[in-house]
Amino acid sequence: MNRLGHITAIGAMVGIFMAPIGTAAANSYEEIMESGRIRVSIDLSIPPSGMLDDRLRPIGSDVETAELLAKDWGLELEIIETTGATRIPNLQTNKADIVISTLSVTPQRAEVIDFSAPYAALRSVIGAPAAVDVDDWEDLRGERVTVTRGTTQDAELTRMAGERGITVARYDDDATMVTAAVSGQARFVATSETLVNQIGQRNATLAFEPKFLITTFDLAIGLRKNEPELMEKLNEWVAENLRNGRLNDIYQKYHGSPLPDEML
Repeated sequence: MNRLGHITAIGAMVGIFMAPIGTAAANSYEEIMESGRIRVSIDLSIPPSGMLDDRLRPIGSDVETAELLAKDWGLELEIIETTGATRIPNLQTNKADIVISTLSVTPQRAEVIDFSAPYAALRSVIGAPAAVDVDDWEDLRGERVTVTRGTTQDAELTRMAGERGITVARYDDDATMVTAAVSGQARFVATSETLVNQIGQRNATLAFEPKFLITTFDLAIGLRKNEPELMEKLNEWVAENLRNGRLNDIYQKYHGSPLPDEML
């Protein structure tokens, strides 16, 4: 089924201690266009989606997606740097207009923010060194699994930790989590398949690799609730750039594989 048919309004974040925004739209599409700029919350510590190059300039698939949106709408892009745990608070406290930051679509997040149609996808996996024999959850019983705080992996592992006999170790951002894995401090990680491959490239001796799939998530643009015009315009933009192949080109450039067939 083509995911463009799922122009849903779901969003929110596990662990947020704030009530949903009310009916007023603090930053409607018209207000953004009148301001001449769009403030986009992006985590720049999760390569290849968001990172800094050797000249400390933001790059990555989410960065280029935001740049393309700003260009198409004739706006100046202002990147609001964030971490996984602060992506949604940036919306709720009006620090950002939208979030483009590997924000996966979940029913829990749907309670406090809305989502555009999906613009990309994320395979969430358990990763470990190549020499470690792990095939399923039962193999992780009694083990310590490292995640980034505030992510879908954090929520999933927290939910099942007791039942699976897993200890969850949390880092505040992906960069710190990756460093822990590369240095051998974290033997098992729950994160995106792309990030596990990045860990493997940085330490060829450990050679981290995906071991088994947790789930596949749609990635969408997050926005505050009750902004119907902004939602409509974002959905139109996503649909057009999936049709013309630009979003697929951006994803392929940084992730080394195309978007799922069902998105195209």
